[in-house]
Amino acid sequence: MSTAMINTATWSTHDTPIGPFTAVVDADGAVLASGWTASLDELMPQVHLSLRPAELVEGDLGAVGTAITRYHDGDLSAVDDVPVRQRSGAFLEHAWDVLRTVPAGAPVTYTEYAAKAGRPAAVRAAASACARNAAALFVPCHRVLRTDGTLGGFRWGLPAKRWLIAHESPR
Repeated sequence: MSTAMINTATWSTHDTPIGPFTAVVDADGAVLASGWTASLDELMPQVHLSLRPAELVEGDLGAVGTAITRYHDGDLSAVDDVPVRQRSGAFLEHAWDVLRTVPAGAPVTYTEYAAKAGRPAAVRAAASACARNAAALFVPCHRVLRTDGTLGGFRWGLPAKRWLIAHESPR
């Protein structure tokens, strides 16, 4: 695992039905950070130090920008194959990979998520993986709910999480 900084990353903010959505994408097209905000100051602290770009430029996100638009327009699988780059400990990196396998319209509980990640007793660690996820939407932490079916927390606000769950619900 390299600790070299990525030289330049591109960012852009897109209008969505639940407000502005900003993504930061490295030179090879991997999402470093994303969320329902227009503020890079809210996103960049979530990026691991080893992945933080030396320079951020506003511009066209290419395939990532297209995926953001298509997802919000109803193509729920548009974000599934977008590359993401996050760094942390082995469990969190694994947990983020597992989260990408939770299909739209089929949310899981934190307990189910911990079990899918191979550590059924590590419900708090699973919740931490959601809380520390820098690449919202592409690593769909919004698809994890409390055991009683309530929303739980979400960095981008419960109204956004509620919209996402409804947007992904089978019609």
